[in-house]
Amino acid sequence: MILSHNPFARRIRSSSDSATRRSRRLAIVLVIGAILLYAYTSTTSFSGGSGSGDTAVLLREQVPLPKIKGITVDNMKQQQVKEEEVTNGNDNEEDDSLSKEYDNCIIGAGLSGSVIAENYATKYGQTSLIIEKRHHIGGNCYDYIDSETGIRVSKYGAHLFHTRHTRVWEYVQRFAEWVPYEHKVLGLVDGKYVPIPVTIDTVNTLFDENITSTEEMDEWLKNEQVTFTDESTGQKREAKNSEEVALMRVGPRLYDLIFKPYTFKQWAKYPAELGPEVLARIPVRNNHDGRYFSDPHQALPKEGYTSIFDKMLSSSKITVLTNTDYFDVKDKIKCKRLYYTGPVDTYFADLGWDKLEYRSLSFERVVQDNTPGYFQPAAVVNRPQATDVNGKDVDFTRIVEYKHLLNQTSDKTIYFIERSKDGGEPYYPVPNDENKNLYKRYQEMAEKEEGVTFVGRLANYKYFNMDDAILNALELFDKDTEHLDKATA
Repeated sequence: MILSHNPFARRIRSSSDSATRRSRRLAIVLVIGAILLYAYTSTTSFSGGSGSGDTAVLLREQVPLPKIKGITVDNMKQQQVKEEEVTNGNDNEEDDSLSKEYDNCIIGAGLSGSVIAENYATKYGQTSLIIEKRHHIGGNCYDYIDSETGIRVSKYGAHLFHTRHTRVWEYVQRFAEWVPYEHKVLGLVDGKYVPIPVTIDTVNTLFDENITSTEEMDEWLKNEQVTFTDESTGQKREAKNSEEVALMRVGPRLYDLIFKPYTFKQWAKYPAELGPEVLARIPVRNNHDGRYFSDPHQALPKEGYTSIFDKMLSSSKITVLTNTDYFDVKDKIKCKRLYYTGPVDTYFADLGWDKLEYRSLSFERVVQDNTPGYFQPAAVVNRPQATDVNGKDVDFTRIVEYKHLLNQTSDKTIYFIERSKDGGEPYYPVPNDENKNLYKRYQEMAEKEEGVTFVGRLANYKYFNMDDAILNALELFDKDTEHLDKATA
């Protein structure tokens, strides 16, 4: 199968056997025959109507769409997946791609794997085979145009690009036109919309204060904050967990209103059960700055994130197999080096050790008709509290309305209700002592694995922002190609 992802006609192949392909062709032939027969009978039946236009509408509504590899054509259309199946008469094409020898085999077509493949192709002309389990490239950054609303949405949650790294910012300029965008998040707390992270406006709204300056905000925070001391020395000590981080930063009132309930929704653990790094990532502002990030470079790609990966992987030196599980084909591939971006515990599953703990997300899609404006006042509205002002349960963490991003227009709107859960796609490593200690054991095994480099958030059991993932991959590439630079010097 050749999946056409970009104007450069790069071929992305999806692994399947010959029998499946022959069955698919037969099904397509039968459907086409049914359509032609139906079109003929429909045209004769509606000869007094408005002609072929009405007939075409009737056909679209009544002819069932065939299923391809368990995905209905209707679903593929809804997601606007820009993939077309092209049969070229070569049933052994996937086998041919697996039988070739590559300089690099890369497991995963997300940020880490794509950056490494692109750099090998561009700088050294080396070949790479990327093996991707999903049906698409782009990892969790994958986005598409929702066909019902015409609005670009992300399949795996909102992605907002921001970075302080000049190298990363210059690198991504090569693959997209970027539109400046400074992300702002609101939280609905006690029935009031307030800025997240905490600012002067958050405090004034929730506690009926009238703070007007940074000095007044610093004084208010000082009166709220909790200090922890070492029992043996009596000296001030650092936070041991995320509860202590929040109490040291904002005090018990904001902690109980926002940080404690939201953290439990997100992690199914209270902040006291999580390492300090979880809530240490959340800033607290002593001014009116409602931006979620303070990095100097903040923007969105004008044509979406998927198009970035299309361009990154457009080289003829790069071959991508989608719908392919590495562990199903690992004995067939031939490569000089292997980069693995999947979960490290999955790679070493045969050891029989406990699995590392992740939190996953679910997304409930809602389309609202007759809405030229918006459903909510910001692209992202967090819902930290367990109940609303009427006592009704609120079992989700946030709502994302993508129409706000890139100033998209439609007479409808679409939003996704996000819920955190166990199981499913691994999103967030759970940073407690048990998981940290278990990961150290996996890390020791990874360091001993000859010819394999573990890269990215899943392989390193570490949360990366997009820019951090790119920088990590670039720096790893630098390290792995030092000998090539010396050889050509």
